[in-house]
Amino acid sequence: MLRVGLTGNIGSGKSVVASVFSSLGVPVYNADEKSKKFLEVPGVTSSLVSLFGRRILNKEIIDKKMLARAVFGNKTALEQLNTLLHPLVMKDFNAWIVSAPPVPYVIMEAAILFESGYAKDFDRIIHVSCPDETAIDRVIARDRAGRDEVLARMGHQIKNDDKARLSDFVIINDGSQMLIPQVIGIHKKLMRDSL
Repeated sequence: MLRVGLTGNIGSGKSVVASVFSSLGVPVYNADEKSKKFLEVPGVTSSLVSLFGRRILNKEIIDKKMLARAVFGNKTALEQLNTLLHPLVMKDFNAWIVSAPPVPYVIMEAAILFESGYAKDFDRIIHVSCPDETAIDRVIARDRAGRDEVLARMGHQIKNDDKARLSDFVIINDGSQMLIPQVIGIHKKLMRDSL
């Protein structure tokens, strides 16, 4: 079974691409969603409060927006958060693979696969790419975020071109090319590679 990483910068549309792979019967693990679930684990909550203070809490529960404000724009704080969450996510992913049905390949969808240092743990990497301005517009519309906030978040990610060079496959999601044929082409290659 191949382990495939699916990544892309904020607003690239990697979740849409992941849903297409899922519709083809490929098991997809969403690392970003899982990491949010780990914020609800009592031991993780207490560790985060120790790192960032009670200001990140809302009625004893981690307020994700307050946590984001505490870490984005602060490289050290973001590294501390990632150091805490990434090993938990990878351990959970590995357990998820064991429980997955026998399939040619599985996908982990993760925004910061390269930034976290975990790209090396995958057999293939797919990068979803789009122009920065397109991504900014998408995130502003999706999250009702301000442009400066989006730019700050983008500033912590490796540039699109660099991720593309580091990846085995690149999917262009700029609105000018159809996604489904690109995904199906990669799916066929991964099915062959898994034999």
